[in-house]
Amino acid sequence: MKNRFNTYDIMCMVTELQRLIGMRVNQVYDIDNKTYVIRLQRSEEKSVLLLESANRFHTTQFEWPKNVAPSGFTMKLRKHLKNKRLEKLSQLGIDRIVDLQFGSGEAAYHVILELYDRGNIVLTDYEWTILNVLRPHVEGDKVRFAVKEKYPLDRAKTSYAAPSAEALQEILTNSKPGDNLKKVLNPKLEFGSAIIDHVLLENGLSGTMKIGKEPGKGFNVEQDLEKLVKALKQAEELLDVARTQVAKGYITQKKETRPNPNGEGSSFLLIGQEFHPMLFAQHREMPHAEHETFDRAVDEFFSTLEGQKIDMKTVQVEREALKKLQNVRNDHEKRVTELCRAQDEDQKAAELISRNQPLVEQARLAVQAAIANQMSWDDIHLLVKTAQDNDDPIASCIKHLKLNTNHITLLLTDPYDEEDLKPMLVDIDLSLTAYANARRYYDQKRNAAKKQQKTLESAGKALKSAERKTKQTLKEAHTVSNIIKARKTYWFEKFFWFISSDNYLVIGGRDQQQNELLVKRYLRARDVYVHAEVTGASSVVVKNRAAGDVPPRTLAEAGQAAVAYSVAWEAKVLTRAWWVYASQVSKSAPTGEYLTTGSFMIRGRKNYLLPDHLQFGFSFMFRLEDSCIERHRDERKPIALDDASVVTSTQELEEDQEILVSDDDEPSDKEEEKEESSKLDAIREESQPAGEDTEATEDKEAEEIEQRENEKQKEEDSDDDSDSSEEDALDTHIKVDHGTGEVFVRSTSRTISEMSDRSEDKMPSFPSLPKKGGKKQPQKQQKTKEEKQEKKEGMKRGQRSKLKKIKEKYKDQDDEDRAIMMELLQSAKGEKESKKAQKKAAAAKANKVKVPKGSKIPQPAPLLLEADSEPEDLENEPDLEQTGPDADSDLLNQLTGVPNEDDELLFAVPVVAPYSALINYKYKVKLTPGTGKRGKAAKTAVQVFLRDKAGTAREKDLLKAVKEENIARNFPGKVKLSAPQLHKHKK
Repeated sequence: MKNRFNTYDIMCMVTELQRLIGMRVNQVYDIDNKTYVIRLQRSEEKSVLLLESANRFHTTQFEWPKNVAPSGFTMKLRKHLKNKRLEKLSQLGIDRIVDLQFGSGEAAYHVILELYDRGNIVLTDYEWTILNVLRPHVEGDKVRFAVKEKYPLDRAKTSYAAPSAEALQEILTNSKPGDNLKKVLNPKLEFGSAIIDHVLLENGLSGTMKIGKEPGKGFNVEQDLEKLVKALKQAEELLDVARTQVAKGYITQKKETRPNPNGEGSSFLLIGQEFHPMLFAQHREMPHAEHETFDRAVDEFFSTLEGQKIDMKTVQVEREALKKLQNVRNDHEKRVTELCRAQDEDQKAAELISRNQPLVEQARLAVQAAIANQMSWDDIHLLVKTAQDNDDPIASCIKHLKLNTNHITLLLTDPYDEEDLKPMLVDIDLSLTAYANARRYYDQKRNAAKKQQKTLESAGKALKSAERKTKQTLKEAHTVSNIIKARKTYWFEKFFWFISSDNYLVIGGRDQQQNELLVKRYLRARDVYVHAEVTGASSVVVKNRAAGDVPPRTLAEAGQAAVAYSVAWEAKVLTRAWWVYASQVSKSAPTGEYLTTGSFMIRGRKNYLLPDHLQFGFSFMFRLEDSCIERHRDERKPIALDDASVVTSTQELEEDQEILVSDDDEPSDKEEEKEESSKLDAIREESQPAGEDTEATEDKEAEEIEQRENEKQKEEDSDDDSDSSEEDALDTHIKVDHGTGEVFVRSTSRTISEMSDRSEDKMPSFPSLPKKGGKKQPQKQQKTKEEKQEKKEGMKRGQRSKLKKIKEKYKDQDDEDRAIMMELLQSAKGEKESKKAQKKAAAAKANKVKVPKGSKIPQPAPLLLEADSEPEDLENEPDLEQTGPDADSDLLNQLTGVPNEDDELLFAVPVVAPYSALINYKYKVKLTPGTGKRGKAAKTAVQVFLRDKAGTAREKDLLKAVKEENIARNFPGKVKLSAPQLHKHKK
C-alpha cells in the first residue's frame, strides 16, 4: 500500500496548492509528533493544510483529532507564523522537499517539509537560519540540522531531464545480466517507478523484462533502445505538464472477498491501495475511484484508512470463523474416511487369516514353542532368521516379532489368487487361535461400522451447530464494524465527564494540563467552577447552557466528582467541595507570584457544598437516531421548585456572600442558616396573634421583609463611597494549587470575627405583633417573657422597638393592598438591583471596583474571564462549542440512558458518574472505594449488562462493540462493584 509522495505527486500537489498563496495563518495544531495542521483564512475563505513529515502534504476537509496540549514545536510555529501571509509554496529543485514561505522581506519565515527517508520539518528565518527543527540530526560529516545552523539549499537536485541514448546504453551495458529493466532504470532516473512502468507499457515494453543480448528474449539493448528513449521522453513531458496544470486524482483499489452474515454467497470489499495524479496504464484494469483533483483524492485516501482498517479486521474475523467451520467439516469427513478404511482392512485381514489358517496356526505354535523353551528374544529372532535363510515356508511369512505385545506380523497372500485380496501384513495374537484372530478382526469391523453410523448421525447436529455459530459470528462482525464506523467521538470524552440529573454537562481535568485547558478554553461566563481542597482534586466545570442558575443537585454531583477524582477516593475520606462563578476564576497571579500549570486564582467568596458519600456508578448511554430524540427530550429534567423556595434560597445565598471566605475550622454555611432560621421561627411564634389566619400572617411578614430590604437598599445607594471602602476591606484573594490541593488566602487586616459581628448587626429583624382573639396576658408577664426570649436568642432592644413601629405602620393594610404593594416593591427592587449589578460587574471587569458580596452577578451577562487565554484558541474551537446553548442542548439530548424498545440506537458510550445521576438508567452498577482493579471491574460490569434479560439484542450488540480500553477510562481508581446477583454473574 502506498503511503508517501513521490516526485511526481509533489509536483502535482505544489501546482494545485498555489491557490493557497495570499491566505493568512489563523492557527497551528499538531495531530501527533510528525503531523501538523495549519489553518489558513482569507476573508470568508478558509482552508486547512495538513503536513506529515516524510509522507504527505495536502488540504483536508475532515476533522482530525488534535492533541490536548500543543507541543513545543507547535508553539514555536504559532509564535512565528501567526497572522503571516503564505507568500510562496514551491518545491526545492526536483527533490522531495517543499518550501512554504510565510511573510516577506526580513519578516519572512520558511517551513521546509522533507518527504524522503525519515522526513523532517524545519522552521527557518529569512536568511535560512534554522529556528527550530522537528528531528535534529547530522548528515555526513558537515551537514547539521540543528538550531542556529544554515539550512543546506545546495543539496536539492535541479534536473529531471531524460538521459540521452548513449547514456542509456551505457547504463544498460553496465547492468548485471538477468536484471529486470525497471530495477536498472529506477535508481538512475527521477520519474518514479509508477511513471516508468506506465511509459514502458505505452511503448510495448515492460518493467519486468530481463536485460539480455539474445533476440526475442527479454530486453535487447540494440533492438529496443529506441523504444526506451521514446518512453523516457514521454515521462519527461508528463513532469513538464505537472508543473503547469492541475491534475485529477485516482485511487486504485483491491477487491477483498467477504462472506455474507447469513453464510450464503459472498460480497466484495474495495480497499484503497494507491493514489496517483493520473490513471497509469498498469492500473487501467484494476478497480479505481476518480476525484476532481489530486488534492481531494489524497485527502479521501488517508481519511478512509481508519475505516479500511476496521473493514479488514472484520474480514479477518469472518475468515477465521469460516476457517473454523471448514475445519469442523474436514474433521468429520476425515473421521468417516478413517472408519471406512479400517473396516475394509479388518475385513481383508480376517479373510486372509481364514484362508491361510494352517500357515497361521503353524507359525503361532512355532513361536510359542520357542518361548516355552525359555529362549531369549534375541535367540528367537536368530532362529527365525536362520529358518528364512533356509527357505522355510513358515518362517518366510513371519516379517516382525512383536514379542513385547505378544504379537507377530505375517505376510499373508490369497492362496486362491483372487484379485480383490492383495497380500498384506496382518498382526496375529499368539494367545489366540487362527480362527479366534479372524473373529477379532471381524469384531473390529463391526465396531468400526457402528462408530461410522454414530459419527454420521452426530455429524449433522455438529455441523448445524458450527454453521449457526459461524453465522452469528459473521453477523456480529458486520454489526460491530458498522457500529464502530458510526461511532462519533464527542469533544468532551477526552476529559472526565458525565451528564447530571438536571441535564447539565459536567467535565473535569485528568491532569494539570487538562485543568489548564478546561479553564482557558472551555470555561464560559455562565459556567460554574467546582473544586475540592484535597491533593490531586480535579478541576470540574459545569457547562451552564441556560440563562438561570445551576441547580443545587447538579452542583452537589459536580462536587462529588471533584472529590472522587482525588486521593480522597483511595483514602476513603469524606471532604467538602466548593463552587464559584466563572468570573471568579483567573490565571493572573498577584504581583511577585507565579501560577504553575493547572493553578488558578479564585477571587471572592467560595460556596461550600455538603460532603457526600463516595458512591459513583458505571453505565452506558446510547446515541439516538435523530427521529427518536424528541421522545427522550425531558427525561433528565431539573426538579421544579415553588416560587417561595426559590426566593428564600436566593436570599440566603446573598446573605452568605457578605461573610468572608470560611476555612475548614469555621462553622459551615448550613449551620449558620440553621441558626438564623431558628431565630426567625422563634420570633414568628412569639409575635403571631392567636387565632389569626396563617396565610395573612405570612403575607404580612413577607411584606415587612420586602419593605425592610427596600429601605436597606436605599441606604446603600445613598452611601456608595462607604460601601466601596467596606468592599475593598472585604476583598479576598484565594490561590488554588491543583497539584497539591492547597489554598492560599490573602485578605486585609479585618478579622473574620469582626466581619461576623458586623453581619450579625445587619441581620434583618421581624415585627412582633400582639395576639388577637385570645386571653390577653398581663403586660409584666409578657415583658418578662420577651426579655427571656431576648436573652435566649440574643435579640437587642432596638430590634424589638423597630418591630413595634412596623406593626403600627402597616396595621390597616388588607390582603389586596398588600399584594399590590409587594408587586410594586419587587419590580422596583429588581430593576434597581440589576442596574447596580451590571454597573459593578463592569467595574469589576476593569479591576477597579470589586463586586459587593451582597449583589449577585446576572447570569446571562457576557462576562469575560481574566485568564490568560489566547483569543484564537476560543475562536477556533469546534463548531459544537461555538454555536451556543442550543448546540450543547441538542448534543446532550442525543444521548439517553433509558432506551425504549422502539428506539433506533446508533452506538453506546460508557459513562462514569455519581450514582444519583444514574439512578434512572437502564444499565448501572455502583462503584465504591475498594481493592478491585478497574479493568476487571469494567469487564464484570459489562457481563452483568449483557446477561440482563430486559436488554434487547441491539443494545447488547452496541455494548459488545465498545472498545475495552474506553470502558474503564473514567473510573476514579480501585473500586468495589455492587450490583444485584453480582456473585452469580462472576461465576
